[in-house]
Amino acid sequence: MAPPADGTLEETGLHRALGLTDEEAARIAEILGRPANHLELAMFAVMWSEHCSYKSSRLHLRRLPTQGPDVLVGPGENAGVVDAGDGIAVALRIESHNHPSAVEPYQGAATGVGGILRDIFTMGARPVALMDPLFFGPPDDARGRWLVEGVVAGISGYGNSVGVPTVGGELTFAPTYARNPLVNVLCLGVMPKERLVLGRASGVGNLVVLLGATTGRDGIGGVSVLASTGFAESGDDGAKRPSVQVGDPFEEKRLIEACLELLDRQLVVGVQDLGGAGLTCATCETAARAGTGMDVDVSAVPRRQPAMEPFEVMTSESQERMLAIVAPGDLGALQEVCRRWEVRATAIGTVTAPDAGGVGRLRVLDGPEGMVLADVPATSLADEAPLYDRPLAPPADVEHRQVDEATMSSSTAADCGEDVVAMVMDSSWVWRQYDHMLFLNTVVGPGGDAAVLRLAAPGLPPSRRGLAISTDSNPRWCALDPRRGTAATVAESALNVACAGARPVALVNCLNFGNPEHPEVMWQLSECVDGMAEACLALGIPVIGGNVSLYNESAGTDIDPTPVVAVLGVIERLERRPPSMGLVEDHGLVLLGTTQRTLAGSRWAVERRGRRGGTLFAVDLAAHRRLLDLMVELVGQQGLLGSVHDVSGGGLALGLAESVLAGGVGTRISVGWDHVELFSESPGRVLLGTRHTDEVLAQAAAASVPAAVIGSTGGDRLIVEGLVDLTMKELTDRWRRALPEALGEPAPA
Repeated sequence: MAPPADGTLEETGLHRALGLTDEEAARIAEILGRPANHLELAMFAVMWSEHCSYKSSRLHLRRLPTQGPDVLVGPGENAGVVDAGDGIAVALRIESHNHPSAVEPYQGAATGVGGILRDIFTMGARPVALMDPLFFGPPDDARGRWLVEGVVAGISGYGNSVGVPTVGGELTFAPTYARNPLVNVLCLGVMPKERLVLGRASGVGNLVVLLGATTGRDGIGGVSVLASTGFAESGDDGAKRPSVQVGDPFEEKRLIEACLELLDRQLVVGVQDLGGAGLTCATCETAARAGTGMDVDVSAVPRRQPAMEPFEVMTSESQERMLAIVAPGDLGALQEVCRRWEVRATAIGTVTAPDAGGVGRLRVLDGPEGMVLADVPATSLADEAPLYDRPLAPPADVEHRQVDEATMSSSTAADCGEDVVAMVMDSSWVWRQYDHMLFLNTVVGPGGDAAVLRLAAPGLPPSRRGLAISTDSNPRWCALDPRRGTAATVAESALNVACAGARPVALVNCLNFGNPEHPEVMWQLSECVDGMAEACLALGIPVIGGNVSLYNESAGTDIDPTPVVAVLGVIERLERRPPSMGLVEDHGLVLLGTTQRTLAGSRWAVERRGRRGGTLFAVDLAAHRRLLDLMVELVGQQGLLGSVHDVSGGGLALGLAESVLAGGVGTRISVGWDHVELFSESPGRVLLGTRHTDEVLAQAAAASVPAAVIGSTGGDRLIVEGLVDLTMKELTDRWRRALPEALGEPAPA
């Protein structure tokens, strides 16, 4: 029996209120063979939203390389998974919670953490590390400070309480994010390879069990009201606040432990997180992956609020919930495990066979044998959303941007020391609020080129390997040239893990862009994907998952393209802490790589001179791969290197300043640079401190990597002859004061 329809599209206009176009609503009626009712329209609206269906980006994402010798699970599941050796698998995922955090920063960021954790333990992995690339407008007004403080508090409040360390991230301030901050969260988890589980509703007759928190009205429309539209000019986003989910980290902690025990005891056939689109997403995706159907009794779903309508129950994004597929004979044992962990477990449906036409149908019923409220093909929700080939076009002024380059490079910089001091900032105000030592596996935490972790957790086989992970972005580069900028960002992230002695093995991405209905934005996205594909193919790094966040715009103005990439590396033998960026007394300073004479896209040009034009540097990916291999070899040799730091944002100027500040040791550079060489951000360069300069130069020559001794360490000044002469006190005072002053807080003593 087909569920009753609510009237024709023309009569109601309901589909438009739910974010569906007339063409999409007509396609839904064609799929169903009849007009859809309110519940069915709501289910299609959330599943066909930009956030869930990637209808504007799927066409482009197909160009990314996803295969590799270590890949166990690629894109399409809750998280990507790679083989780390020794019988251990690593799950990795990054997501955005941009729009919710702009409306309600604490809960938006907190539930972003909760959601990414569930993506990881859904695969059978124990979450062991979080990272948080954050992007804000200048915190020079009350709203800007409210956003920064709320987001950081939300991440720390949830992550610390649930017991997963936050080991790194990024903090970027730029005017483009003033109304639309970006909150990206990454999670890494580990597991024995045999515990890997996929989210599939296999086995006709198996039970569908809802685990965790009750279902409420919080988060209804999160993926459509929030994540699939921009912000209005008025700035009144308060009406969207009910669409932000509310998190409970203590419920999440119990859910983690209960789910991992259920997987260890093989009491579940499949598990799926309830994140965006709630029950609708979890039920249709698990059924579609298995080629089965599912009957869901909406009246059996535990609710925290009275008189909830079926469409509210099916689309609510209330947090801390999981869907488990369970054989009937295992239900009692599952409930016993859940009772011990104080986790609610409720059977709400059954897995069904495909119909006579071979179609697995998702049916929503009011009672086990009650009225059919919705009846749709599961695959139509999960896999058949529209695929848009949206118009794309480069910005009209793209050819005129190059005129800045000649004047930037030929002009002189009167006081390079003042520019260096203006770039340094101690971001420890953020990461001091995070517990980054939970599990005691953090070897290198926040503040380094990459976080480094021991490959250890309860239930894992013993291993001497380690993991390195880095998140990186550079919207200045990508605003100027999204293809080259993204390729350079991939190269930088890979180099960061190589500087920790790790072999890069996989990448995940979070692609943050403006309104896809603007051709310039789609051009940026397409160029970004091509740059990422080019870099990943050349460097041998597969893309195992990602997220696309669109409609990051305010009052019709799009954010700068902001692809965030995270590269995972494996350290074959983690026997000691890798060298830090901090300089050590009486070392020679070696620069690996070649500096390209361009200031385009650099912090010096954009932030200090207001120049956003020029031609971005080229990225020599073949040379970069040689550099990655060399760095893994050099770092792996005990006693060879005293310090290691890659050169990226801020160029050699900021790289040197950060190394001086980290080690409390000065340096003198005596190679005759000018301001272009000092501030250029061309990729593929590393600063090495060593007492064995001849050995480092010889190994670099053997690897066909350019290398030169540029100075020595010692004393209490940063000196670049002819350009910079700063005392340690000048640098340190500015470094410590920069962020507190921006936030209107007292400077540390």
